[in-house]
Amino acid sequence: MFKILLSFLLFPVRSTLPRSVPGQLMDRAEASAGTDPRRAAELRRAAMAYLGVVR
Repeated sequence: MFKILLSFLLFPVRSTLPRSVPGQLMDRAEASAGTDPRRAAELRRAAMAYLGVVR
């Protein structure tokens, strides 16, 4: 019982709110970094460009 409670407290609960567009792009970049580094770089640039436009 204590292990279950401890595991619940140690692992953060995922938010049900959708991630922002730059956050989604960075997640996709991280996921594709090992298989397609050029695509990962392109996604990172897109996220940074989005942040530049929004702010």
